[in-house]
Amino acid sequence: MSDITILIGTTKGAFLLHSATRDSWNLTGPHCDGWAINHVIGDPKTGNIWAGGGNAFSGAGIWRSDDGGATWQLSKLSKGEMDSWAEDNPEEAALFGWTAHDTSFDGDVTAIWSLSLANGRLMAGGNPGRLYESADGGQNWTRNDALSDHDTRDSWSPGGAGLVLHTIVRDPKDDAKMWVGISMAGVFATEDGGATWDRRNRLSNAGSCGYNAHPAAPRDGETGHCVHNFVRASTDVLYQQNHHGVWRSSDDGRSWEDITEGLPSTFGFPIAVHPHKPQMIWTLPLNSDSDGRYPPDASAAVWRSENGGDTWTDQRNGLPQDTCFFTVLRQAMATDQQTQAGVYFGTNSGSVFASRDEGETWDEVARHLPTILSVEVMDRI
Repeated sequence: MSDITILIGTTKGAFLLHSATRDSWNLTGPHCDGWAINHVIGDPKTGNIWAGGGNAFSGAGIWRSDDGGATWQLSKLSKGEMDSWAEDNPEEAALFGWTAHDTSFDGDVTAIWSLSLANGRLMAGGNPGRLYESADGGQNWTRNDALSDHDTRDSWSPGGAGLVLHTIVRDPKDDAKMWVGISMAGVFATEDGGATWDRRNRLSNAGSCGYNAHPAAPRDGETGHCVHNFVRASTDVLYQQNHHGVWRSSDDGRSWEDITEGLPSTFGFPIAVHPHKPQMIWTLPLNSDSDGRYPPDASAAVWRSENGGDTWTDQRNGLPQDTCFFTVLRQAMATDQQTQAGVYFGTNSGSVFASRDEGETWDEVARHLPTILSVEVMDRI
């Protein structure tokens, strides 16, 4: 068994849940000075951790820890309202521990929403629809202009949280290949390290795309551009949860097949894939986008497919089955790397649920945290 850390982003900082056995857990936090943290990732080889977040008040930035979360340093990309106030009121700002930071992207980004690390390249996605790269572990950043200046950008529409770049997926065998998800602009892919980007939202069968009055619904032969989250399996298959269903792509996102049939609703946020079984996936459906965004019938269930989405079964053992009104957000579900994979998700009511047996049974391993925005796992084998 490896040392496992659940990395949790919340509206009031980052939290870390440590375990050597997956039986008992030790919580630390809040880290990152109570910033709103949208995403936390770790490097299992070094134990280094990065946390991205911010808002209009604090500005946008990425926190990094080189000692497993004991201490943190901030790389700030843009200033916020607090900085403007502090510069005009330095004595009062000193009482709050405010520190001035150099920023290179003022007016360009309001918050960091996603992080990804592969082959020494650290990537960060931000609002509105920005992608940044660091080659020195997160101390210095450059903007990917090819995506920011994409020729379709004028048609991108913001979702409820803004025009957020919330998902970054890498190909571990080819560092030049990458996919990003932007709400509500859809899936974009590069095969040349970010020099150019293709928009990839086409349905594999355009005939299955019927008319739907909802603005985020599939139409015109495309899945709909309000992608909520997507993951990549070890066999190059992509799985996507968007505003109107769950989808599968076997051709790097060039076309998508609807695999929603068998689920209790078409609406949900997260999706996760088994690290070693590419056809095993999990999602957590919610009742709808306009009726509360909680589990159908207020009864929580994670739904698992063992055949790539052809069929689905609900997993409820250990989850609340009555008066359950929580929401699980787009980045708040993940797996570890164990042979019998652990599955983890966090709720907007501040609970973390964990399964050691691929979703068969669940335990609440943390509660009363702030609203949970993201869950990732650093599995140090």
